[in-house]
Amino acid sequence: MEPMRPPAAAQPPRRDYAPIARGIVVLALIALAVGAWLHWSWHQPFMRVPRTVTELSQLPAPSWLPVPVDGVEPDDIADTWGAPRGRDRTHEGVDIFAKRGTPVRSATRGVVLSVRDSGLGGRQVWVLGPGHERHYYAHLDDWAFALAAGDIVQPGSMLGTVGTTGNARGTPPHLHYGIYSAGGALNPVPRLQAAGPSPEDEEPSGADPAPTVIRR
Repeated sequence: MEPMRPPAAAQPPRRDYAPIARGIVVLALIALAVGAWLHWSWHQPFMRVPRTVTELSQLPAPSWLPVPVDGVEPDDIADTWGAPRGRDRTHEGVDIFAKRGTPVRSATRGVVLSVRDSGLGGRQVWVLGPGHERHYYAHLDDWAFALAAGDIVQPGSMLGTVGTTGNARGTPPHLHYGIYSAGGALNPVPRLQAAGPSPEDEEPSGADPAPTVIRR
């Protein structure tokens, strides 16, 4: 009589990895589709403003700037930065004098943040420029036709005309031009008086070609 053999050990069931593999493939395909859609969307006209803001944030602040008032030379500008203004403030910008109605133009490529009539600046335009600096154009007599927040402007784009609105009433017509960074106000005069090429001769690297003012 043959001795009894112990029963064979039960083999563990094989794990089916096919559903997991299929799930990974599906997720990868979804990720590729979403990435392709985001890439396509980013380069569409309706994304031009956020795309421009991103480009501007990656550019350094300019070391020189053209005078933003037609017909005014850098040497014609007096540096009144820090001069007393009233009892509790100082001059945070530069006053550029010219005849009423003289065109005021953007000193940089940028995105118009605000077009409004309020406070000390009266009729004013704020432009977000390279390096996340904000450029302030105040005391305007009027704004450029149909200029609005969200417009993309180039150096030389018309923003308005020289005037005396806000607290400039009763003074000779002039543009108050200011520059503001994350750390506060900056003196524009050194950049306005620095030598540089014509803004029309330079186009920032990677910038979209654009007409003077681009509507949203």
